[in-house]
Amino acid sequence: MEKQWHEILPIMGVEHDCILSRQGDITLVFQAELPEIFTLSDQEYEAFHQAWIKSIKVLPRHSVFHKQDWFIDSRYQANFNNDNTSFLSRTSERFFNERPFLQHTCYILLTQKPAGRKPSSSIFSNLLRGFLVPEETLNPALLQGFLDSAGQFRRILEDSGFVKLTRLKEEGLLSHRRRMGLIERYCTLSERDDTFLVKDITFTEDIQVGAQHAQLYTLGDAADLPALCGPRINYDRYSTDRTKFSIGFASTLGQLLPCNHVYNQYIFLEDTRKVIRKLESKRLRLQSLAAYSRENALARDATNDFLNEAVGQQRLPVKAHLNVLVWTDNKEELKDLKNLVSSALAQMDAVAKQETVGAPQIFWAGIPGNEADFPMNDTFDTFAEQATCFLNLETSYRSSVSPVGIRLGDRLTGKPVHVDISDEPVKKGVCTNRNKFILGPSGSGKSFFTNHLVRSYYEQGTHIVLVDVGHSYKGLCDLVGGYYFTYDEKNPIRFNPFFISEGDMLDTEKKESIKTLLLALWKKDNETLNRSEYVALSSALQLYYEKLGKHAGLFPGFNSFYEFMRDEFVVTLTHDKVKEKDFDIGNFLYVLRPYYRGGEFDYLLNATENLELLKERFIVFELDNIKDHPILFPVVTIIIMEVFISKMRKLRGIRKMILIEEAWKAIAREGMAEYIRYLFKTVRKFYGEAIVVTQEVEDIISSPVVKQTIIHNSDCKILLDQSKYQNRFGQIQELLGLTEKEKALVLSVNKANDPTKKYKEVFISLGGMLSKVYRTEVSPEEYLAYTTEETEKVKVMQYAHKYGDTQKGIAALARDMEAGTVQDKLKDRTI
Repeated sequence: MEKQWHEILPIMGVEHDCILSRQGDITLVFQAELPEIFTLSDQEYEAFHQAWIKSIKVLPRHSVFHKQDWFIDSRYQANFNNDNTSFLSRTSERFFNERPFLQHTCYILLTQKPAGRKPSSSIFSNLLRGFLVPEETLNPALLQGFLDSAGQFRRILEDSGFVKLTRLKEEGLLSHRRRMGLIERYCTLSERDDTFLVKDITFTEDIQVGAQHAQLYTLGDAADLPALCGPRINYDRYSTDRTKFSIGFASTLGQLLPCNHVYNQYIFLEDTRKVIRKLESKRLRLQSLAAYSRENALARDATNDFLNEAVGQQRLPVKAHLNVLVWTDNKEELKDLKNLVSSALAQMDAVAKQETVGAPQIFWAGIPGNEADFPMNDTFDTFAEQATCFLNLETSYRSSVSPVGIRLGDRLTGKPVHVDISDEPVKKGVCTNRNKFILGPSGSGKSFFTNHLVRSYYEQGTHIVLVDVGHSYKGLCDLVGGYYFTYDEKNPIRFNPFFISEGDMLDTEKKESIKTLLLALWKKDNETLNRSEYVALSSALQLYYEKLGKHAGLFPGFNSFYEFMRDEFVVTLTHDKVKEKDFDIGNFLYVLRPYYRGGEFDYLLNATENLELLKERFIVFELDNIKDHPILFPVVTIIIMEVFISKMRKLRGIRKMILIEEAWKAIAREGMAEYIRYLFKTVRKFYGEAIVVTQEVEDIISSPVVKQTIIHNSDCKILLDQSKYQNRFGQIQELLGLTEKEKALVLSVNKANDPTKKYKEVFISLGGMLSKVYRTEVSPEEYLAYTTEETEKVKVMQYAHKYGDTQKGIAALARDMEAGTVQDKLKDRTI
């Protein structure tokens, strides 16, 4: 028999942002913002669980707590309308377009039933009644009391720091011309709220809403529940022999159930005294019948235990019900959905029950605002502590609204998320600086991630200086048209640290950087620096630049500085009666002679071109050919640091980034270590960030100065696959100050990657307060720009030469890879 909506819909309307049912029930609706999945520790799950218990206990009697989690099978929609995006950004959008993921929305509905309202059951539901008339008029005092309780509920949850609640107003509850309200969305199982379509509801074999075939699975009988429950369970896919990875107890019915579904969680609060009296009466009846049946004796003991716990431990007895509503537009898929739900419940050690006879009443009670009409014969008695264990506690990864950041992937599905690991953490007080420390062994995807990081920041206007060993950034530098400095015998690296651009002046930082360089050239590691030698160099630099100011035709450089020291400063020392033991000018000139005109390294400090690096936003210094050179490597590294210091001082209001790869041999020098310590402590004041990348943490701790500086002044720690070191990870954990939660996250990296996708995972910790694991998954074009495989880099260079441009070459090579015309080794790409 057909019935019209207006005849049986249990909702009277929305008044004062509350849903009012025809039975006089009042319902408030909150939209909840839950923690992201895979980000909570054991202790955090317990604290979150306690917050739920406390919040539910403040609700008045005869009220209903209903948590409704929507999980909609969605597709990522790329943005192709922005003409300002780069080549690689466009390829990324195209690559991720239509990537499937679950869109999660959580609603918390609090319902106050009027006093004296008859309880509903499977045979006494407003779905079956012809006329629905409220039993009493609304009392303003009672309404205000309920609103006060709801306010306390909200405050307790939000004060826990795990959840944010937003009260839905009338416009969010009711439908409009272009937007469907919450009530109509549930009644039509609409996957989008911007498309209004009226659908028929049929309760025959299964629930059918329009073209959607739905099934309802319930946990409403104590016999179907798990023997034990808690706030969390182990997630074996991410656990190791040494660490246990935690997820919420009911997560398998939430984000981990990959289909369209609504997870409904009900907790009914009654008059506690009446519940206790009723159970006492039940216990007495069972006592009298215990001699006739062992089942009665067991039921008596169970009731007695329940009463003892309720009275002795001051527990709040409640009634609860849980159900999962799944649907699909293809009826043939219902069997697969049944297997998915059964498997999810089995992981909780619960038994799936498919509702058939009672499904219409349970579905009907799920209408927002109609919770009070839930059939109470489908509930089970428990305590608030146990009932809240079955709440879904997590949501999917969220994107930052910050304009700065990097595109990474949701760990579960790979959906692109925008992550700000620089500005937003500082603004929120999570971090005090933007510095980053990246640790990853060979083959973990370290260089790949750093390529993706610096490319993202470059496209957002950052000035980037890279110090590399291994040609990891050649492809990206060619693509963006940056400066790529590398050393070979025919074209060695040239610098001029003495050059000062027009309008600039010699300041303390400039003098200190030159003195650091001169001392690195002059003194060995085991030689001490006297105070008098430091003073003499300071005086020499001051007099030299005074001479440059007076002689416009004198070109600054090491040649002219050397000649000044040899011809003029010697006279000054003699005049001031400076003894040789205080400053040995002869030894100084002799040791630095190779860098003067005609010397072995006369090219190094006397450049006459490429002097203005200030305006160039992407500069790579490739030191692979001199990484073992005892003189050139530390000297060139110090000069590079001076280049970045210059950007720090002069580029006001512009983000600066310096990334140092495996340059730790230079750090072994005390002077260089002091310089890096200065940089790491100062760069934040100039809107900059310093990043160090290494394979071995021992590289850093070999220098006590740098150990205390880099690790303690890098609030953002990024670790890649550490599975090689899981048996001795305790040392790394201690050195980096990682918590047990972060240890579990790090050791879960790449533990259960999707075999159908090519990506690596990365762990990011912000100030030790926010920790998360992301995917680093990119388009084929991005992969070719970042690749460090020699055969692939050669192929990219060949295509770039063939098409006359790196971008065109990469695009052509990616097309050929997709078409299968490139060798198999390129097609089977791994990060």
